[in-house]
Amino acid sequence: MRVEETEDFSLIVTSFYFKLAGIWPANNQKEEYLRRATYSTAICLLVYGIVIEIRDLYFSWSSFAELIFVLCNLMTIAMVILKVIVLTLNKQLFFEVVAHLEKHFWHNNYDPYEKLLLDRCRHMCTFFICIFNFFAIGTVVNYTLAPITAYIQNNESERIFIFNLWLDNSILYSTPYYEITFCSQILVVYQYGIFYLCLDNFLCVTNFHTANQFRILQYRLENLYRTSSMEKQYKTSEPISPQCADDCYVTFKNYVRQHQSLIVHCNKVEKTFTVAALGQVLVFSILICLDGYLVLMEEAPVSRRLIFAFHIIGCICQLLMFTYSCDCLMRDSMDIASAVYSMEWQLFPMNYSGKMLRNDMQLVIMRSKEPCGLTASGFFIVSLETYTKVLSTAVSYFTLLRSY
Repeated sequence: MRVEETEDFSLIVTSFYFKLAGIWPANNQKEEYLRRATYSTAICLLVYGIVIEIRDLYFSWSSFAELIFVLCNLMTIAMVILKVIVLTLNKQLFFEVVAHLEKHFWHNNYDPYEKLLLDRCRHMCTFFICIFNFFAIGTVVNYTLAPITAYIQNNESERIFIFNLWLDNSILYSTPYYEITFCSQILVVYQYGIFYLCLDNFLCVTNFHTANQFRILQYRLENLYRTSSMEKQYKTSEPISPQCADDCYVTFKNYVRQHQSLIVHCNKVEKTFTVAALGQVLVFSILICLDGYLVLMEEAPVSRRLIFAFHIIGCICQLLMFTYSCDCLMRDSMDIASAVYSMEWQLFPMNYSGKMLRNDMQLVIMRSKEPCGLTASGFFIVSLETYTKVLSTAVSYFTLLRSY
């Protein structure tokens, strides 16, 4: 993902996280070696974290509070692992999606109104990514600071790791082994945070920008007769000449090709991220429920409650960003039908171009009734309705858990 020529903050942040994760299109052999080394290191850290948490789960069955804490960590880890698997298996499709975004979305020449739409889209991406990243990074930072705070409060008499190792009288608690182990766990936490952020940031960016391309296409279709070559004839309200109809039909065919290109792009995004979308929707209900329980648990230390306060707000923001961007994509793709019908097609003569334009319009309208968007492995389309259902399910789970 090359962002050297853009000032879009959301693109810069998204590209930065993908590079830290070791997933980006390499320009040369040197970059490819660096990418593979970064990715291999990231995978090793992820595996290290999985082993620690599974071991922690084994020793936490006797304490309900600790069990809930470990289960919440494992749910987050499971979601991150699913994202890693999805990106690894669909790496080529992902690179094709990135290449299409760079070629057709971010470096085209737009008129003033289209630039205004693009700026609004960039501001929307930046807003959601900043909010989501703030709470996600805040969760990671609080994970790191919790053992340090406990160490200071206990007058440096007790050393605590970020993740419990369940090792008695271990040499790991003495200097310098403690510091080395603690730093390795910090790397694990931050690596999970990077993978947790990168895919959702990218989905937000690509969904909002694709929806914006549908809005730009709507604007172009609605103003088909008002292009520069026919502007004079439009202002004088003269009847549309056959030559003008031919020019309009050629322009309309180019817009149809643009519409087809957007549909193909949406299908690639769907194939790449549909499994990850299903996993996120299934996990979010349980994760928000567990986060809420840990925040309200009175016997839990303040540092742990602060961690999951950040986490639950981050999850809610992440879910809203995810579902709202998908909802925008779905609705803007369907609005193409209204834009096509508003083309002043009734003014075109009944020559060959006029007849063909009317026939092609019907096909575009019929295709637009099937929305483009992201589905959860084909079970349902992700939209704002999904957001309300997930929150409703999370509240139900939380009520059941509180009565335990």
